[in-house]
Amino acid sequence: MRQTLHLLPSDDFSIYIAALKRSRLAALMRGMARFGMTAKDVDALNGLVMEALRSGPRSQRDLTVEIRPKLNKRIQAWMERFWSIFRPAVVEGLICYGPEAGGEAGKRSDVVFVRVDQWLPKHKEVDELHAQQILLRGYLRSYGPATVQDFSFWSGISMKESREIWNSLASETADVSIEGSKMSILCRDLQELADSHLDEQSVRLLPGFDPYLLAHAKKDHMVSDRRYKRVYRNQGWITPVILVDARIAGIWSFVKKGKTLSLQAELFEKSPKSLRTRIHDEAASLGKFLNTSVSVELS
Repeated sequence: MRQTLHLLPSDDFSIYIAALKRSRLAALMRGMARFGMTAKDVDALNGLVMEALRSGPRSQRDLTVEIRPKLNKRIQAWMERFWSIFRPAVVEGLICYGPEAGGEAGKRSDVVFVRVDQWLPKHKEVDELHAQQILLRGYLRSYGPATVQDFSFWSGISMKESREIWNSLASETADVSIEGSKMSILCRDLQELADSHLDEQSVRLLPGFDPYLLAHAKKDHMVSDRRYKRVYRNQGWITPVILVDARIAGIWSFVKKGKTLSLQAELFEKSPKSLRTRIHDEAASLGKFLNTSVSVELS
């Protein structure tokens, strides 16, 4: 989604592909058309990728070296401008990311691709609209109340198509008002939301690029305009944040020092001692998960 890497359960693979393929492929073809590329060029490119992966998983670097000399000038010109000749095959659900290849010490391991028909269990094909409805239900269940603009932003599906999907589930959704803004939620979740309450303050250390931070088109319910660039940085970089009762109260980072994880946290505003204690508790929980000791520097 949004041409960014996502980690998904393999059981959901066919749902995401069916829901997103047409809109993603159309967007891809619009860009390729500027280089004179056609659907036949895409089919030929995908054929080369699939043939190169016939023997099993291979690194992006090795595949590029093998395939590039076989490409026509139009595809090579497009390749010079974009990150990967493998994007069309990914969008069409022909290939996916496989196990990372080990790199040299101190260097990042190379991306590995694998054929879906060799890597994942065979899945039953899902109708496009049905898959899109499943995607929307899951989105609202996780991130509602929300708007159709939010769903379009999250999924990468155009607003026109998102509205069609949204309207197809009208009987399953209810309108709610959030601080004067009209939003929607699944009917089955409405009463649960109305009855919900927090027993105590909720404090979480969210990692960089956490999905929660990318679920809505507007972010003013989480962070003020003044702090926005501290979290949502240039080139799509999303900073790890301190989330307090669903609002971003600060940012954090860490470095490994020997056997200790040194965590630096910065709060945007002055805060009570109780919040600082909760942050220390969360850091200790992170250390337990990573099986290491943690030191915390809080400013």
